Amino acid sequence: MLPEDVEAAAARLTGVAVQSPLQRNDRLSALTGADIWLKREDLQPVRSYKLRGAYNFLAQLTPEQRAAGVVCASAGNHAQGVALGCHLLGIKGSTFLPRTTPRQKRDRIAALGQGQIDIRAVGDSYDEANAEAAAFAESIGAPLVPAFDAVDTIAGQGTVTRELIGQLGRVPDVLVVPVGGGGLLAGTIAWLAGESAAPRLVGVEPAGAASMAAAVAAGRPVPLDSLDTFVDGAAVWQVGELTYDLVRGSDVELVTVPEGAICSEMIELYQSDGIIAEPAGALAITALAGLSDLAGATVVAVVSGGNNDLSRYPEIIERALVHQGLKHYFLVEFPQEPGALRSFLDHALGPDDDITLFEYTKRNNRETGPALVGIELAHREDLDGLLHRLADLPLNVERVQPDHALFRFLI
Repeated sequence: MLPEDVEAAAARLTGVAVQSPLQRNDRLSALTGADIWLKREDLQPVRSYKLRGAYNFLAQLTPEQRAAGVVCASAGNHAQGVALGCHLLGIKGSTFLPRTTPRQKRDRIAALGQGQIDIRAVGDSYDEANAEAAAFAESIGAPLVPAFDAVDTIAGQGTVTRELIGQLGRVPDVLVVPVGGGGLLAGTIAWLAGESAAPRLVGVEPAGAASMAAAVAAGRPVPLDSLDTFVDGAAVWQVGELTYDLVRGSDVELVTVPEGAICSEMIELYQSDGIIAEPAGALAITALAGLSDLAGATVVAVVSGGNNDLSRYPEIIERALVHQGLKHYFLVEFPQEPGALRSFLDHALGPDDDITLFEYTKRNNRETGPALVGIELAHREDLDGLLHRLADLPLNVERVQPDHALFRFLI
């Protein structure tokens, strides 16, 4: 794949994808000691960079292929790009989404398609939806629009890097991009092959869906043993063959970030910068604090998407508090007698600790009863004091760790 493919994609996208802003971020610059710039792909018409690859693919279909309609699988953002492309080009399409796709993304797909798109929710992950989409496309003889593993899709995504270098006026010292199936990273590598200078290229994956790192370690694309779908825009069981081939021949530095850290950064982006980022959209930025040797460097990080469902914010806040060490859960065996709870509150809690959850049902035929207690701290350093006070109580107290099965009912 050549830089010329990306250049041709940029010409096709004229008047369809906007030139998204490249904005300096003072907060992140102060945090890292670097000159941090954000490429705001969340401000595309479909609120993500996925429009670029989807439209570039659709625009090159033959009249016969367009007449047959198109099919795609997506976690939500690619389908929005396909939906808008189908509307603009007059193509009928069917999109297969995981059942976990947020309602906000489903509604946007329908609105962007303006009657051109049939939406089907199947499976629990992108890969399951993709298998259904491929089978359906074959059964009706329609083209499948790949979310990442196709030359035309990759070329379209590569226009993000082409554009940001033009806006900055040079290749940045460090370029940080999110990685799901690998389309944006592969497109970036394709475009940089034609540049005289090479940046330090960093690809960022969610810790629970690091499929590109797994492929690099295995020497080929391989399915993950397990998948955390929280970062839905970047959660794939297995990366593409084409994307992997481009990545393995590059000097890209792959890093992972915990989902809780992503949630913390999403909140910072919203409260400090006024940026509404979805989990995948905050991936690249989350990695900045952990990267070494950034002082004095010019760094560009891609905000890849802003399709976040408002109903997800309680979970985002909860995950962030747990990651920051401010939220903790305990199972406490209380004697079923008057004053037991008051005694617990008086002796266990510090002056700034807060009870955020208390689930308890009295059983008259038992001497003790378990309660699920959630405690929020003002400072993570207060945890040692809380644990010591709990240990001194004449009660059986079990801390519920994040890897405990019960935790899945809390978050």
